[in-house]
Parts: sequence; structure tokens; C-alpha cells
Amino acid sequence: MIRLFKHYISSNAILQILGDSFLFFVAMTLITYYWGHHHHMYQETDHTATRGWIFTAVMVSSMTASGLYEAWNWEGGLFGLLKRIILAIMLGIAMMTLIFYLFPKLFFDHYVLMFSLILSTSIITTQRIITLYWLNTSRYKRRVLVLGAGSRAARIEALYLKNDRHLRQRLNIIGYLPCETHASKIATNRMLDSNLDLQEIAQAYNIQEIVIAVRDRRGSLPMEKLFQCRIKGIRVTEISLFFEREIGALQLDSISTSWLIFSDGFQHGLIQKRIFDLLISSLLLVLTLPLMLVAALLVLIEAGTPIIYTQERTGLYGKPFTIYKFRSMSKNAEQNGVAQWAQKNDARITRFGKIMRKFRIDELPQIFNVLRGDMSFVGPRPERPAFVHEFDQELPLYRHRHNLKPGITGWAQVCYPYGASKTDTMEKLQYDLYYIKNHSLFLDIMILLKTVQTVLLGNGAR
Repeated sequence: MIRLFKHYISSNAILQILGDSFLFFVAMTLITYYWGHHHHMYQETDHTATRGWIFTAVMVSSMTASGLYEAWNWEGGLFGLLKRIILAIMLGIAMMTLIFYLFPKLFFDHYVLMFSLILSTSIITTQRIITLYWLNTSRYKRRVLVLGAGSRAARIEALYLKNDRHLRQRLNIIGYLPCETHASKIATNRMLDSNLDLQEIAQAYNIQEIVIAVRDRRGSLPMEKLFQCRIKGIRVTEISLFFEREIGALQLDSISTSWLIFSDGFQHGLIQKRIFDLLISSLLLVLTLPLMLVAALLVLIEAGTPIIYTQERTGLYGKPFTIYKFRSMSKNAEQNGVAQWAQKNDARITRFGKIMRKFRIDELPQIFNVLRGDMSFVGPRPERPAFVHEFDQELPLYRHRHNLKPGITGWAQVCYPYGASKTDTMEKLQYDLYYIKNHSLFLDIMILLKTVQTVLLGNGAR
């Protein structure tokens, strides 16, 4: 993993982006020259380099939005890969069409675009299939030894076994070496012999990284052995940094207030973020205004008035504000006045409401909240005051979510399914804290691209 603008990105993803950029640029440049000279359309070769860079930027962005640079498992099989590639091509064509409309001088023959897409995506699809097999071979995974066998080590093992955030595609956790006196929480077959010397184990298993997962470290850590391993080039990583780097979340069980105080991050460029919010919201408002008018009409036809649903939410520094959404539930959905979670297949949701919630159309009126300054485009999800008060009492660090404005989309929303319980809220809090700690405009852009994927594929909605 490589840290870029405070956000961790897979080195494999960076290599793929660089390789794809080269292929897109070369494909567009070569076909432009060939088509222009072969058909004596020399005007087609004007602005070739500019067109090549624009085509490259558009296609890399669309592939990022389609999830093609994320660690990808085989749950969707080859069909899942092809579906994302087709989605990327469709996004790319839509974006190129918009650019041609805004900048007519950059327009080139549609055959050039078609053959450029065919050539580049054929090569990239073949490369992706080879890469997927390559990533699933253990010889290319980082070999990790976890020092400890208690609750913190068990958390790593649980994430590893369920392939959370595709952890198993990057790492090969060799085993767990106990160094604590209390009972182990790791399966026996995953434990290494504690009688063996740490250096011998590291050498025998060709360990590349040691993760410290010990809760009480006073007198329990073999500091001299760890130092010798470090000198020999083996990375030694504290568990909180391991979670932050590998899953993009701050695990509540492994961090402390002192760790947060002395760690880097928490530098928020609020002026830049506000300018970013205004630009993105204004652009989205122009692009989605026809869709919002159609949605408003359909809500009116199916469910009558009011079309816009208003609700009090908790904003920056805990101050309440009124949020706007298209009404997706029947009238008097909360007749008893008690705040309720939206459940899967919730009977209160209207037929068109299900469609809106699946593709996040109901949240488009929140653009006006962003323009007013109540919300940011990217940030923690705004919660209802009744839930906030309850979570403040039960979840440590929850109140720190409100140190940034809430957002229409956010890191927790694109990394974790819809939250409908206290357990889900705790899990999402860990992603929110990661965002607050590592916020940057680069991370905001990454979240926007992941949001496109979430919306188009209809993931995680209720």
C-alpha cells in the first residue's frame, strides 16, 4: 500500500492506472493519425495530444468509478469483471459526448473513438484476467506474522477469513504467535509454536511484516527480537496503523485518545472544501434538474403531496438543520413519532420510492442543503438527533463525527452497506473517523468516483 495525499492506495492499483493510461493514450494517438492520413482527413490529427490526454483522463476516471482499480474477488466471476468494463465504456462514452458538446473543436470522427475503445479495452480486459489470476497466487502476497493471539488478533483473523475489503488478495497471514498470558482466541491450527524464537520463525516462513496485536505490551513484547527483525528489513506495524492502512477504517478496539493525539492527520482545508462543494453541487444541479422534475412528478402521482420530505438532522458541531429529500415513504410512516430505522423490504416505502432509494434519486434535493452550507457534498452521513443522543452515550468517539459537515455521500457510505442497527453504526463510525483523520480533496474525489459505482450498481440501498 502506498500513501498518497494521506490516503492509502494499493501499489497494484497505481501500476494498473499507469499502464492503462499509457494504453489509452497510445490507442487514441495511433488511431487518430491512422484514420486522418488513411482517409485524407488531416484536420482529424489536430490537437491529437490534447485529445489523447482527455480520452485517457476520461477512461481512467470511468474505470475508477466502475471499481476496476479496487481489489476484486471472484464472487462475480468473469461476468462481474465484464459488467464493470462495459459500465466503464458506457460512462466513458457519456463523458466524451458531454466534452464534445462543451468543446466542439475537440470533436473527432466517431469511428476514431469506437476503434480506440475497442483496441484499448481489448488489451485491458486481457490484462485484467491475467492480473486477477496473478493476484490470487500466494507467492505475490505480502507474508504477515501477527504477534498476539487475544481479542485484537482475533479481529484481524475475522476480517481475513471473511475476505473483508479483499484483505486476502493482498496478504498471506502465515499465523499467530502468542506472547500474552491470557487464553488464546485464535484457532489452534492457526497458532505458531510459542517456544520457537521470533527471528527463527521470521526466517523460516520468509516473513515480510510483523503486526503487533497485543493489548497489554508491558513486559510481554520481545523488544530485542523485534528490533533484530526490523534491522533485517522486516516491517513492524502497530495494529491500529495496520487496520487504517488495509481496510480504510480506525478500529475502535485498537485506538486510544493518545494515539489519535500523536498520529498525523486532522488537517482540514475548509475553504478549499467549500469551493469544491459549490462547484460539484452546481454542476450536479444542472445535470440532474430534469431528473428531479420527473421524480417530483412521479412522487406526486403515486403518493400525492408533500413531494419533498423534510426532517431534522444533526450537523456541524452538533447543530440541528433541516434536510430535504424526495418523499419515498407513505404518509405518516412514523405515526407514533418515534424514529425508526429503514429495514430491508420496508413496507412503508412506496413503489417508486424503492427505485429512488436504490439509485439514490431521493437524496438529490440535498444539493440545496449543500448550496445553503448546511451540508458538504462529501462527509459523514447526517443522523437524526434522537439516534445521535443515544450513540453519544454508548459509542466512544461518536461525537467527533460532527467536526466536519455531514455529506450527501461519504467514505462510510461507499465502504459499508446501509446501516440499520447499533452494530452497523459502530462499524460505519470507524470509516467516518478514518475520513475525518485523513480528509483531503483527493479523498473526496475518490469517494465521488466510488459513489458513481454505488449508484449505478444499486449497492447498499434500502
